[in-house]
Amino acid sequence: MSQDQIPATGEERRVREAAQDETQQRELDALHTEHGDTTVAESVVAKIAGMATREVPGVYAMGNAARRAVNALAQRIPGSQTNVTGGVSVEKGETQTAIEIAIVLDYGESVVQVSEQIRENVIQAVEYGTGLEVVAVNINVTDVHLPDDDAEDTSSSFESAELR
Repeated sequence: MSQDQIPATGEERRVREAAQDETQQRELDALHTEHGDTTVAESVVAKIAGMATREVPGVYAMGNAARRAVNALAQRIPGSQTNVTGGVSVEKGETQTAIEIAIVLDYGESVVQVSEQIRENVIQAVEYGTGLEVVAVNINVTDVHLPDDDAEDTSSSFESAELR
């Protein structure tokens, strides 16, 4: 052994091995590479999950009654956009996310089948779109939209038009 080289202690070897292990793990993660990190905002996950939920047949609306009332008022404002995150709540870590979705189901649809389709659609869309692992998609069915509800909505808008 030359005098210029000092052997590493056990602690130094463990630190060096831990740094190598961390580098190897980071290379395997799509959001964390040796060239930099990618972060995804919760609002991005919520928008992707909201769009994926809206694509499922049997979903009449999203959110609870209060959320839908606010959205209905907001849509009356000229130039306003549809809020796709209404009824979606997200908890996100560095590499994983959990999503809660509140929906109104069309009458006659199966809660079980629609919920399963929402889960499949949301998981596929969020994992593909963000690289995050979706660990849970919890669905809360807040109401059922009945066919009579459309007739009441039409008659009340007709009555309000007559009052103007």
